Amino acid sequence: MIFNKIKTVILLASLSGLLLFLGNIFGGASGLQFALILALIMNGIAYFFSERIVLSLYRAQKLDPEHYGWIYDIVEELAHTMKLPMPKLWIIHTPVANAFATGRNPRHASVAVTTGILNILDRDELRGVLAHELSHIKNRDILVATIAATIATAIGYLANFMHHIAFWGALSNDRRRNGNPLVMLFVAIIMPSAATLIQLAISRSREYLADETGAHSCNDPLALASALEKLHSHIPHAHFDANDMRKASSASLFIVHPFTTNALLSLFSTHPPMNQRIARLHAIYEKKFSL
Repeated sequence: MIFNKIKTVILLASLSGLLLFLGNIFGGASGLQFALILALIMNGIAYFFSERIVLSLYRAQKLDPEHYGWIYDIVEELAHTMKLPMPKLWIIHTPVANAFATGRNPRHASVAVTTGILNILDRDELRGVLAHELSHIKNRDILVATIAATIATAIGYLANFMHHIAFWGALSNDRRRNGNPLVMLFVAIIMPSAATLIQLAISRSREYLADETGAHSCNDPLALASALEKLHSHIPHAHFDANDMRKASSASLFIVHPFTTNALLSLFSTHPPMNQRIARLHAIYEKKFSL
């Protein structure tokens, strides 16, 4: 658990280092400040309104406490164990078996489950999934993801500016003023890709951390491991349309990647390899419960 937290700090520091490096090449503090402010505005809006946006996107409805009182009981018990306020609970009517948590902080948090996940998991497995989602809230992963997105967006803006400057610099004879256009073009192409890879690594690190925190909180790592295996196996049978860019942008929220992916695309996934997640949960069980 400590390792994943340290890893996130190192990755965020690396992302910040890329931004500072690119800002220095671009032209010092003024360009860096402009890109960062613009990124803060865009991602700040997303941070404060992401809960409403994503719930509306999937047409989530309030989970009926009369029909699903047992789910409220599970979440209430887990929230008490994890010292969290009770989140709002939602249901999404889709055969896609999945779940996600959203909200800017523990007092403004929501957990959504699909009808598909209720059809294939037993009570213990669903409890493991809900513990995972509450862990995202406890670990403030929405905030971490927003910070990473803000820095990556700023890098993207600076790279775009540099791309144009490199183009016009190549047409200009004043190389001393514009710098080497080939170097600037190379940096403009490489930096956004590096920022994206680091951002994805942060997302995967937070998934590992949520698995770990959730396993300890529900006191049943094998139930969560079984749930992940079932959900992963179910994706080929029921998944969202990957061509829907609005839903593709929210893929990182879900407990398992909600689209089918080939081996190449899985390298750029927001989620860690499923076999590694399951193996880690079994290792937690062996360490904690097999004595």
